Amino acid sequence: MVKEMSAGTKSPQKADKVEKTFETLSGIPLKPFYTKEDVQALDYDRDLADPGIYPYTRGIHESMYRGKVWTMRQFAGFGGPEETNKRFKYLLAQGQTGLSTAFDLPTLMGYDSDHPKSLGEVGVCGVAIDSLEDMEILYKDLPLDKVSTSMTINGPAVIIFAMFLANAKKRGIDWKSLNGTLQNDIFKEYIAQKTYLVPPRPALRLIQDMMVFCTRNVPKWNHISVSGYHIREAGATAVQELAFTLADGFAYVDAGIAAGLKVDEFVPRLSFFFNAHIDFFEEICKYRAARRIWARRMKDKYGAKDERSLKLRFHTQTAGCSLTAPQPENNIIRTAIEAMAGVLGGTQSLHTNSMDEVLGLPTEKAAHIALRTQQIIAYETGVTTVADPLAGSYYIEWLTDELEKQAEAYFDKIDEIGGVISGIEKGFFMKEIADSAYKFEQKLQTQDRIFVGLNGFKEEAPGSKIEILKIGNEYEERQKERIAVLKSRRDNDKVQAVLAKLKDVMRSEENTFPYIIEAVESYATLGELCDAMREVWGAYRETAVI
Repeated sequence: MVKEMSAGTKSPQKADKVEKTFETLSGIPLKPFYTKEDVQALDYDRDLADPGIYPYTRGIHESMYRGKVWTMRQFAGFGGPEETNKRFKYLLAQGQTGLSTAFDLPTLMGYDSDHPKSLGEVGVCGVAIDSLEDMEILYKDLPLDKVSTSMTINGPAVIIFAMFLANAKKRGIDWKSLNGTLQNDIFKEYIAQKTYLVPPRPALRLIQDMMVFCTRNVPKWNHISVSGYHIREAGATAVQELAFTLADGFAYVDAGIAAGLKVDEFVPRLSFFFNAHIDFFEEICKYRAARRIWARRMKDKYGAKDERSLKLRFHTQTAGCSLTAPQPENNIIRTAIEAMAGVLGGTQSLHTNSMDEVLGLPTEKAAHIALRTQQIIAYETGVTTVADPLAGSYYIEWLTDELEKQAEAYFDKIDEIGGVISGIEKGFFMKEIADSAYKFEQKLQTQDRIFVGLNGFKEEAPGSKIEILKIGNEYEERQKERIAVLKSRRDNDKVQAVLAKLKDVMRSEENTFPYIIEAVESYATLGELCDAMREVWGAYRETAVI
C-alpha cells in the first residue's frame, strides 16, 4: 500500500537535488570519460608490469588470491579480557583466519582501569588490559604460534607487546614462531587519533628500541603497521591518506637506519594499514599508487635489494566515517562495496565494519554479518580468480598516476618543512586534515555529496531499530578489583626496583625494551610503566593550530 503524501511533504524517495560534483572524494576533477590520450606516457614495464613484478602496481604476488585468500581479520575487543577471549573464539569458529585486538581508551592512553581518568571508559571501546595477568586471560587457549595476531595500540604499544611476549614465554611458545602485527605507529597519533603519552622524539626512540629487538628476536613479527586509517577517519582525503601514511613510513625507515639496522634487515617487517572509503575507483587506485611509490622509493633512495623490502603489504578496514546512524542497515551495503575496493586493490588482510559500529561496539550478530560479507566476496563473486582485473582501464591508470603525482607533491612539502616530526610540531598535518574535513562537511550541507539516509533519501519516521551492545560498569569494577588483588600479592619491592632501573635506562642510550619486558614479568601495571615514561620524558601537549 502506497501512503499518499501531502504536497508540502518531501518525498523520502528522492534527494533534494542531483549530485553535481564531478570529482573524487579527494576533490580530483573528473572528465566524462577517459581514452588512450590520457595515458600516453604510461609504460607497461616501467609503471605496471605483471602482478608480483616490480614496481608491484598490480599486486605483490603473481597469483594474488588464487594462491591464498586475504586474511579475514575482524577487529574485536570489549569489556574485560574474558569477554574478548570468548569473542575471539567465536570468530575463529566462524571461519575468521586472524585475530585483531581493540583496546579500550584508558589502555590506549596509558592509564590503569582504577585511574580517575578511566572512569566510565573501561572496556567501552575495546578490551581493558592493565597487567600481564589480563594478557594471559585475553589469549588463553588460543594458538598464538599458529594464528596471526594483530594489536591496534600505539602510545603504550611497546608495553602491550612486552606483555604479549611475556605471556608467550610463560606458555613455552618460541618467540621466533610468533606471527602478527603491532600497530605501534606513533606519528599518526600526533597527526590524527591523539592517543599519545610522551613527546614525538622519545616516543620514536621507544619504537627504534623495539625495532632493533624484534629484528633480532621476533623475526616474523611486523613491528610497525604504518596507519593511514585513522588519518582518513580524522577527515583526510585519499590523497592525504596516501601521502601522509607513506611519509610516516619513510620516516620509520630513516629511524631504523639511524638505530643501526640495515634496510633489508627490518623493512620487510614494516606493514601498512589503509582505509577503504566509499569512492570505489579512487580507493582501488590509491592502493595501486601506494605500492608503486613505496617500491620506487625503497629501491632508488634506500638501495633495498631484498624484494620483500620493495613490496608494500597492507591491511584494509572499511571506513567507519562513511557509516551513518540513520538507516543503519545501509551500512551493510557500504561495507560490501568498500571491502570489494580493498580486494580489487590487492589487500593482504581485511576487516569489514559492522553495521552498528556508528552506534556502539558490534553485537555478535552484526559481527557475524560483517565476516560473512568478506566470505561472500571471497568465495562467490569470482574476484579472486584474476589478479588486478581492472588494469589497463584508461580511467584506472590515469587516476593511479594522478594520485601518485599529488602524493609526490606532498612529499616535497613535508621535506621543505623539515620532515614528519617537524610537520607534527608545526601543526602542518593537522591543519591540512582540518581544512579537508571542513570542505567535505560543506559539500554535505549543500548536498554536493549525497549520503543516503543522512542528507538525501531521508525518512520522516525512524526505520527499524537494531540491537546495540551496551557496556556496563561491571567490567570497570572487576578490573579495579583485579588490580587491587594483583598489587596485594606481587613482590612490590621488585616492581619498584625494576621501574627505577627502567627509568635509568630511559635516561641513557641503552635499549629500553628488555627492561620493559622485565617490568611486565614482575607484574608492573601498564599505568605504572606509562607513569615512569611520563616522569622521565614529560607528557605531550599538542600545539593548537588555527
